[in-house]
Amino acid sequence: MKLQPLKIVIIGGGAAGFFGAIACANVNPQAQVILLEAGQQPLAKVRISGGGRCNVTHACFEPEALVQNYPRGGKPLRGAFTRFQARDTISWFALHGVPLKTEADGRMFPITDSSETVVNCLMNTAKLSGVELRTRTAVTSVKRTSCEGFEILLKSGETIKCDRLLLATGSSPFGYKIARELGHQVEAPVPSLFTFNIVDQKLRALAGVSINPVQLRLSVDGKPQLQQTGPLLITHWGLSGPAILKLSAWGARILHQSHYQATLLINWLPHLHQEQVREKILTVKQQWAKRAIALHRGVDLPHRLWQYAIARVGITTEERWSGLSHKTLNQLVQELTQSKHLISGKGVFKEEFVTCGGINLKEVNFKTMESTLVPGLYFAGEILDIDGITGGFNFQSAWTTAYLAGNAMGNS
Repeated sequence: MKLQPLKIVIIGGGAAGFFGAIACANVNPQAQVILLEAGQQPLAKVRISGGGRCNVTHACFEPEALVQNYPRGGKPLRGAFTRFQARDTISWFALHGVPLKTEADGRMFPITDSSETVVNCLMNTAKLSGVELRTRTAVTSVKRTSCEGFEILLKSGETIKCDRLLLATGSSPFGYKIARELGHQVEAPVPSLFTFNIVDQKLRALAGVSINPVQLRLSVDGKPQLQQTGPLLITHWGLSGPAILKLSAWGARILHQSHYQATLLINWLPHLHQEQVREKILTVKQQWAKRAIALHRGVDLPHRLWQYAIARVGITTEERWSGLSHKTLNQLVQELTQSKHLISGKGVFKEEFVTCGGINLKEVNFKTMESTLVPGLYFAGEILDIDGITGGFNFQSAWTTAYLAGNAMGNS
């Protein structure tokens, strides 16, 4: 008796869904692989990511170092990255006609600087691999059948039966609903990458000023929580830049619980100890005694930021260094090394749409990405409680988990 080929369904036509479908079809060409996407246009998030350039991955090639960029999910990803990591992603895309380039900060983009290159690669490779893509195909429910398969009810009324099912629905509430109905726990999703709204209008008036690096310390309810160092950008609503985005990722849960009300301490001169800052201020006070403080700063800060800092401690634009009191000098040193700002809410980081939360990772086998509760059910991408900082890390976890899931489904 001839065995029927495996029938595999992937729900979600994003990066993880496509990559999982391709991996599955390639490892088992006899399998029937169906990719369901509710929207009209698949890979929508890939198209707009990285400002339309698509930050495919990050030039970090040691699993131990790579996992340090994941506020949630780093530990189980450690083993997964030994099987498929950034180097494998680069090779895969190069093999499929999309060579990547590395930028100074480690981010990797297609040499075309266009996300369409990545979209077209995934679409064409899926087609060549025999994946059946069905767009405008919304799923309404998934049921487990008695014969260890699944029954998928579509909005159209059609039912699809399959042997293996991959949920790659991103942070869609519907994907979480399916997982819950099949018996999984879901960690409540909350935003992970976002900018900070700052109360101080005078700081916001410096929009466009960037400083690299600064040191940030976040405290909630008076308790120190997290620290980050890196570039910072002042915006018309508050603060952005890599240091802020990293802090928002690591502090996602804490900030959500505090309703995005917190205190931020900024060290504008992290390369100097506080005493070294004091010495620099004293030196300029002695050397430029008759000069205006506003025009002769003595520390490496943008001019507009320096004027903002001195104004915060009550120094006027007319005051001379000779008239600077010991008390005001101490206040200025404090302002330069521990500038205090109130966070009044979160903004949006346009290039990333990342949440923390998702499928409880204890319920997933990270060698195969199969559910430990429901045989034949697999997960990949952002539906899992995994999130990385900005820089290509979220795409890398999507490629890795999808590759592992696709291979496991095809080989099972």
